[in-house]
Amino acid sequence: MHQIPAFGDDPLQRFTLHEGLGPAVAAFSLPDRLGFGSVFAPVMFRADYRDGSWQPGQFQPYGPISIDPGAKVLHYAQEVFEGQKAYRVGDQPTALFRPAMNWRRLNASAARLCLPPLPETLFLDGVFGVTALNEAFIPGASGQSLYLRPFLFGTESNLGMAASREVSFMVIASPSQAYHAGSMSLLIERAESRVAGGGIGAAKVGGNYACALQSAARCAELGYDLTLWLDPVHRRNIEELSGMNFFAVVDGRLLTPVLTDSILAGITRDSLIQLARAQGLVVEETSIAIDELLGWIETGRCSECFACGTAAIVTPIRELGEAHGTRHDLLQAEGEITALLREELLDIQEGRAADPFGWMVPLPADYQELTDGDLCA
Repeated sequence: MHQIPAFGDDPLQRFTLHEGLGPAVAAFSLPDRLGFGSVFAPVMFRADYRDGSWQPGQFQPYGPISIDPGAKVLHYAQEVFEGQKAYRVGDQPTALFRPAMNWRRLNASAARLCLPPLPETLFLDGVFGVTALNEAFIPGASGQSLYLRPFLFGTESNLGMAASREVSFMVIASPSQAYHAGSMSLLIERAESRVAGGGIGAAKVGGNYACALQSAARCAELGYDLTLWLDPVHRRNIEELSGMNFFAVVDGRLLTPVLTDSILAGITRDSLIQLARAQGLVVEETSIAIDELLGWIETGRCSECFACGTAAIVTPIRELGEAHGTRHDLLQAEGEITALLREELLDIQEGRAADPFGWMVPLPADYQELTDGDLCA
């Protein structure tokens, strides 16, 4: 193994390169069909927390990990994660989209589940290093990217109902296409809730997605693509789509649900709000009653709706429907504002347009040097 100092002044932020990285990288090739999240790049990162501090991390060949059957994560779901992307389209340099915002959100989720905060340098070592070591496998077509999945989970073997004192931080990567192509059909979920008010709905934790699977199965049975969740108390106001945030264009204004403690604050959501305002569009973060929105669709006041998220980017919504069979078609399956915002966001992410917001962070040269010489030999 080769000991390499991490990039920063904190002496704890150091990592090693596993001796098997070279063969793992050499044996990997991109398949013809990528899909989303089904192909895994050959290099991953892991750092462990114990005795009250983070230990040196290591870049390893992607593969199974060992975990004690009594680990807290397996019994009390003490786990949080993030989703972010690295882009390299055409001759543009590799860059990550708003990585510091992912780090802040990961730590906010970690605090909610009593996991230790992750130093920014350690987080960036993981995401930048995994990107650099897998850079050859970043797909280069528009809409494609290297999807990065950083995650934290409790590993202490103890069935006592208490926070884990041992934790692992990992980063894996998946060369991917956009999560959902074309337009979507949404099932309005009036019976179940994704989360509870005052709970973990604003944190990015696996349990929030697990409890949405039953509704997702019902969606598929009824011929819909995804669930449109309503507020957990009254089932009245629109919230989100499990992994995406919701927008509607009403009378030319762009509306999106105001954030609550049961809605995840999407990074793509925040970016689109800034883009829309820069274009002179009126953006309102407000409560949107589902029945009022359906009325606006029927009268034509609501001309288009779309969902957004890291995986899906911007995806138009063609209809909203009920479990009893009523469907409400949008005037435009993909409206002008939806198309404009998607194009503008992708142009910034893929390097075709200027980045006035400073969102794209080029892969630092120090991390690119990880692949030089015999470090992965």
